[in-house]
Parts: sequence; structure tokens; C-alpha cells
Amino acid sequence: MGSVSVAAAASLSSLYHLSSSSLLHSLRLIPLRTLPRISCCLSSSSSSSSSSSSSSSASSLQFNISFAPPKPKPKPTESDQPLTLADLQAGPNGQLFIPWIVRGEDGNLKLQMQPPARLLHSMAHAETKNKKKKKKETVEKGEPKHSKAARRFYNENFRDSEQRLSKILAASGVASRRSSEELIFEGRVTVNGSVCNTPQTRVDPARDIIYVNGNRLPKRLPPKVYFALNKPKGYICSSGEKKSVICLFDDYLKSWDKRNPGQPKPRLFTVGRLDVATTGLIIVTNDGDFAQKISHPSSNLSKEYIATIKGVVNKKHLIAISDGTVIEGVHCTPDSVELLPPQPDMSRPRLRIVVHEGRNHEVRELVKNAGLDIHSLKRIRIGGFRLPTDVGLGKHIPLRQGDLSALGWKS
Repeated sequence: MGSVSVAAAASLSSLYHLSSSSLLHSLRLIPLRTLPRISCCLSSSSSSSSSSSSSSSASSLQFNISFAPPKPKPKPTESDQPLTLADLQAGPNGQLFIPWIVRGEDGNLKLQMQPPARLLHSMAHAETKNKKKKKKETVEKGEPKHSKAARRFYNENFRDSEQRLSKILAASGVASRRSSEELIFEGRVTVNGSVCNTPQTRVDPARDIIYVNGNRLPKRLPPKVYFALNKPKGYICSSGEKKSVICLFDDYLKSWDKRNPGQPKPRLFTVGRLDVATTGLIIVTNDGDFAQKISHPSSNLSKEYIATIKGVVNKKHLIAISDGTVIEGVHCTPDSVELLPPQPDMSRPRLRIVVHEGRNHEVRELVKNAGLDIHSLKRIRIGGFRLPTDVGLGKHIPLRQGDLSALGWKS
């Protein structure tokens, strides 16, 4: 019995070694990557010496192994070729080019002679952005905007405040520009202790000591003021007269010190003139530059009048007024003539006449040349500013910045 069992064990071991060696041999012969599927089978049999007559039981184990298909290799390009020293020195005169190290689409780093396309695109986009920003900055710098307080601070502390002596005297309220020049010619004005006979001498009242007729000129100039006055009949536009329109501002000037402590009083005068019998809108100010700008013919400001006529107005009268007339050797024609509709409280006809020449008694001469007589004449508009209807005769209102702009003035 012992010899039989030994022989059976030897046969089983040889069978096991044979099956293992054959399996290894088969795995070595067949490449793994070429097989999409591999099946392996191992079998083992056992017998017991005590139960020789019983049937042998066999067990089998099966393994299924699958492999993914191989990835296709990317085709080699010119940039994938390795760079040599000759390539780096391919420029003129043997110039050395610095290669770019970039990551390709396959995820690997590589060398190339040209910078990446993304970098070139971003650099071009950044240049266009910077150019646009510079243009915006130049536009903003060309039109600086400062507040009113900042402009006042600059004018008081840094701006050159020297002006002509005659202009300083007129702005200080001593006299008109022409009268100030006469005072200077007469030797009644001294600057820093010396008599000055030249009206064009540039002085600064804040630094120079100026005397007029023995009285010290204030260091600070009065602020500029602008008024719209509804002139009544019987007042003249000249300053210093008994019944001047400036007399209508006496109450305003008397309360000046309470409203503006420490500031000198302004010397007021009219912009242009209205004759004694004419009523309506007239501008009063102490700004000589403003008055010269508004009253000069180059401003081309239109003026609107309402003329109340004695008698009856016919079509031929309107045509005669539209044809114009000669005043001081110049043929003057109105911009427009219109017969206003009658009103219940006014029995006399009224004409709206718009002129821009500004000649002396121009409207009266136009109506007179047509064979009509004027009962009353009133000016209601200058440029783009119209006299408010709630301003009574002899009353005045201050002009705001919008009103000055309507008159064509930019401060």
C-alpha cells in the first residue's frame, strides 16, 4: 500500500508541474497587447488512498482579462524635432535665439523657436487696450473741470491780479473808465507814493498802495454784480444825475455792509441806454468787460420792443417800417414787425418790433418814418433774456448764471 501511494503522489506532482509549465509557455509565446481577451483554465484532481473506488472530483477556475486598445501616437511635427546649436544660431551673423519652452497639446513640454500663439494674441490685445486708455486720458486732461471754490481760491492766491490802473479805479467805484483816465492825467492818483500819469500802468491793489484825491483805495475789489431793472419813465441812464436809474439802487447799497461785511461797495452803471421816455428792461452791473461785450454791435443781440401807437395802423405802415430808414448815415431795417391783437383794456394798437442794430432812437425813427406817432415804448427782451412780468416799474432782480448765458456772457 505504501508503494502505491508514493507512485500516485509522484504522478500528481508531475501533472501539476506539466500544467504550470505549459501555462507559462503559452503566456510567453503570445504577446499581451495583441490579445484582446485571454482565458486561462487550471484544473486539479485529488484521490484518497482510503477511497480508491469512489469517483474523483474535479474543480476548474476560469479568468477573463480584457485590455484597452493602444492610444495612437501623435504624428511628429517640425516643432517636435530636437533643437541643436546650429538651429539656435540660424539667425544672421550667428545670432543666438532663445528657445521657448511650451506645453503641447499632448501635455508634454517641448522647445520651439517662435513664442506661443496665445502670448502673441494677449500682447496685441494689451497694446490696443493701452492705446484706448491713453486716448481717454488725453481727452480728460484737455477739458479739466474745477469747482467754483477751487477757481476762486486760484484767482485769489495764484492768478496774476495786476490790471491797468484805469480799470482798477473804475472797478473800485471811483469813477467811470473815462473819468478815471482824466483823474490819472491830472496827477490826482499816486501809486506807492509816486504820482502816476499813465492809465496803462499795471498795478495790484492787494500789493500796491494807491491813493485817489488823498483817499486810500481798498485792497480788495468789490464782487461783480448783475441786475435786470424795469426802468420807469422819466429816469435817465447816466450816473451821477439827480434822477438817474442808479438812484433806484440806493436801498440796496445802503444795506451792502450788512450783507457783505468787509467788502467795498460796487460802482453800478447801466449797460447801454434807454431814453427818458422809454421804459422796460435795462441791465445794471459793475463789470466793465461784461458791459462792453453786451453793448458792442459784434454781440449781435436782438432787442424786442412793444410800441403803443396813436391812431390807426394799416398794412402800408407795417411795410414802411419793414423797409427801414436811414439813421446817422446808416440804413437800418428791423428784424421783424408785427401788429399785436387788440386787448379789452387797451384801446390803442400795439406793435412788436425787433431790432439788432442798437442805434440811438432806432425804434422811434422807424415808426416816425412810417408816418405814425408813438404813445409809449417799452423794451421787454435783450438776447435770450426776457423781463419777467412780475417785476414792477423801478424794481430790479439779480441775474443768475443762466440769465447771463442767455445774454451771451460766459464768466
